[in-house]
Amino acid sequence: MNVRRLIPAAALAGAVALGATALTACSGAGAAESGGTQGKDGKLDVTASFYPMQFLAEQIGKDHVKVDTLTKPGVEPHDLEITPKQTAQLADADVIVYLKSLQPAVDKAVAQSGVKNVVDAATLTKLEAHAASGHDHGHEGEGEAGHDHSHGEAGEDPHVWLDPAKYAEIAKGVGAALEKADPGHSADYKKNTDDLVAKLTALDTEFKDGLANTAGKTFITTHSAFGYLAERYGLDQEGISGVDPESEPSPARMKELQEIAKKDNVSTVFFETLASDKTAKSLAGDTGLKTDVLDPLEGITDKSQGADYFEVMRSNLKNLQKALGAK
Repeated sequence: MNVRRLIPAAALAGAVALGATALTACSGAGAAESGGTQGKDGKLDVTASFYPMQFLAEQIGKDHVKVDTLTKPGVEPHDLEITPKQTAQLADADVIVYLKSLQPAVDKAVAQSGVKNVVDAATLTKLEAHAASGHDHGHEGEGEAGHDHSHGEAGEDPHVWLDPAKYAEIAKGVGAALEKADPGHSADYKKNTDDLVAKLTALDTEFKDGLANTAGKTFITTHSAFGYLAERYGLDQEGISGVDPESEPSPARMKELQEIAKKDNVSTVFFETLASDKTAKSLAGDTGLKTDVLDPLEGITDKSQGADYFEVMRSNLKNLQKALGAK
């Protein structure tokens, strides 16, 4: 009797061991590397903090990844609050791609997630401090209410994706992270990264050529997000600092901007798609200027002037050329 019972038990143990071996083999190197669990479809689960990180993951990962974003379309990323459900889901990701210091709630959730493959875009390129005013009128560190532009200990500006050259540096880092998390598809990730970098390099050239010869160099915007873009292409950004994008500018700043507009031959006040144009219209009405869109590309909605990063950036270029009198 005892012998008859031991034989099935041993067989069962062998079957369990064999099944475990098969399961481990089928789980894929990516899941083993990442410490996460790839989805039932075998794709790498990537969670991105907001649109610019989501776009990189999708462009580089393509069919090998499933990308979720913490910041849904139409939500202003600076003001994002993470739900307990999102925090729990974050822990199940194979890879997290985010930009530290842009969204404090995301930073905290990522730190608590325990995910091994975490990509901080802020470490993949050099961050710099930018004044709200390109002319350094003493507004450095000020930002719209609800938009703290004094990010990080050194006050770095996080809006690096608006500089195609810096965005390309970040793309290379994201590509390397996906290769590490899913080495079985590393060749595809490398190729997709190279293709994306080539497109970003071409976009950089378009901006350089398109803004090389303009009547003016100064642009006014409600959201001081374009410091890297301005620096890259020899422009001066004038942000309406100290107020929320939907609020009236202070009398002192209004007067200063009127003087700057007159002195630098500014024609246009730019506003963004995820915020009201009230501030821009208020300033434009008092100064006789026009208004137009300069999109910081923190999210894509049906109001965006394009369906993806490249289309919106080219719309930004076109709007800048028009406002600055490109020849």
